[in-house]
Amino acid sequence: MCGITGWVSYDGDLTGQRHLLDRMTATMTGRGPDAGGAWAERHAALGHRRLAVIDLAGGAQPMTAATADGTVALTYSGEVYNFRELRAELRARGHRFTTASDTEVVLRGYLEWGDALVDRLTGMYAFGLWDGRAERLLLVRDRLGIKPLYYHPTRDGVLFGSEPKALLAHPDVRPVVDAEGLREIMFGVKTPGHAVWRGMRELPPAHVAVLDRSGLRERPYWRLEATEHTEGREATAGHLAVLLEGSVREQLVADVPLCTLLSGGLDSSAITGLAARQLAHGSAPLRTFSVDFVGHQEHFVPDGHNVSPDTAYARAVADHVGADHTNLVLDPASLADTEVRRACVAARDLPVGRGDMDHSLLLLFRAIRAHSTVALSGEGADEMFGGYWWFHDPAITASAGFPWLTAATGAVRQDRAFLRPELQQTLNMAEFAEDRYREAVAATPVLDGDDAERRRVRTALYLHLTRSLGGMLDRKDRLSMAAGLEVRVPFCDHRIVEYAYNIPWSLHVFDGREKSILREATRDVVPDVVRRRTKSPYPMTQDVRYVEALQRQARDVLSERDAAVFALVDRDAATRAATTSCDAPGRRLLLEKLLDLYVWLDLYKPELAVS
Repeated sequence: MCGITGWVSYDGDLTGQRHLLDRMTATMTGRGPDAGGAWAERHAALGHRRLAVIDLAGGAQPMTAATADGTVALTYSGEVYNFRELRAELRARGHRFTTASDTEVVLRGYLEWGDALVDRLTGMYAFGLWDGRAERLLLVRDRLGIKPLYYHPTRDGVLFGSEPKALLAHPDVRPVVDAEGLREIMFGVKTPGHAVWRGMRELPPAHVAVLDRSGLRERPYWRLEATEHTEGREATAGHLAVLLEGSVREQLVADVPLCTLLSGGLDSSAITGLAARQLAHGSAPLRTFSVDFVGHQEHFVPDGHNVSPDTAYARAVADHVGADHTNLVLDPASLADTEVRRACVAARDLPVGRGDMDHSLLLLFRAIRAHSTVALSGEGADEMFGGYWWFHDPAITASAGFPWLTAATGAVRQDRAFLRPELQQTLNMAEFAEDRYREAVAATPVLDGDDAERRRVRTALYLHLTRSLGGMLDRKDRLSMAAGLEVRVPFCDHRIVEYAYNIPWSLHVFDGREKSILREATRDVVPDVVRRRTKSPYPMTQDVRYVEALQRQARDVLSERDAAVFALVDRDAATRAATTSCDAPGRRLLLEKLLDLYVWLDLYKPELAVS
């Protein structure tokens, strides 16, 4: 796993611009703590930061291939899980390899198949490839958008990088956030392609972008499709089990220590069980990690977010598979640490406002990194198999809004009352939410024969796969890479997504529970106590001391007469949240957003161009 940067300038000579390339690449050090590299010729320059995972000695980048007509150079991030099969095919076609890395397979694959290479790749990846023979740049992002890739067109070319901070390090990119960018920040739903920063774009999942002297063009190379599902329950569960086992097997390939994230929920338990079975004959047990809070088990109270505490279930799975399990227990002071918040905002480049859910995850990743370089995680299953409770509430999934937001706020209308009144009017969040929702629904793949109920379910699944999962994957990627940890997501294999999307809803809930077909497919590797457990989301601390710390920090911000954050947030709303009962609905969310915005404005000093 790595961080990539690049620059194409058709009117300039980049061989003398190494200092600017190095400045961009240095922002990716967290993503690649093991090594750095740079390559340049007249019109193109590529930078790379490496987290060594496969072929530790031979996978240095940028990687080049000399041809009779020019150099082809690659800066690449991620993992292609079928690289061994592709390498064998390429060898049969006469290619010679000097490394054992998947990077060289991607480079040689391009030399053999050109842009059609993307149709052959399975994995999580983002890369920039400069073809000096045609003075042409190819940017590629994996099908689900597991790995990020941003670009910013310039007068005579383009800048690109794994994260916005790489582009913002270049003097030609101004840190401007206009009304559209603020809407994205305040809405909290990741619109494919949008990057918040003016002039910048995130390459959408399953897309390529091609730059040559005639301009820059994007195109998709994969789309989710609706197809008929003809298998019965037993065959479906068996088919799904084979797909999951294959995905986990592919993603266990690494030349560094590996572990799994284990919450004790169905998804992470399934990945852990499959991984443990694959590694059963290894020299050491599988390592697993989970996160908990001081006093959480003893004083737990079910609420709208927390259903049941994780620790006992995670321990049950670890014992079931014989794992070496570590449970990281965090106290309120650690979760509320202002430096942890700052690190999370810097990692994500945005004031997301998830608070302790982000803070605990970053601290967990840091703890894991002391033992492992690669972790397997269960992200994606809830979006594919209808795991969230609102999937099972027809009133919510049939309403004209993103279901998870409707479930969280109790209303389709997505106003943001914590904003200054004049900013509320300018941004018009309700209309923005309606427009984004209609766009997503219009793209939902359906079959002509689908009845209204089938279309409702397909729409709910598609909204989650294209507008919710992206945010989850971005969170996982940014916070893990900030700790120098590679996290892989076996459920997000595109073959599993294609199959799961077309399973009839009656099979998803055949026993009256959420994710019924997934429970059935993984029954051999998940203990019964977990299979019977009701879905519980990523945990939040219930310790009142955490919220009291947020209130103290918010009062400190309020004491600053000229704090820039109050150009966005209503001071009276912030005062009420900081000084009155901390268990009032929505108060905690307001505090988290206020503090994240405060840090973000300080770190990035964006120009707010809102009219």
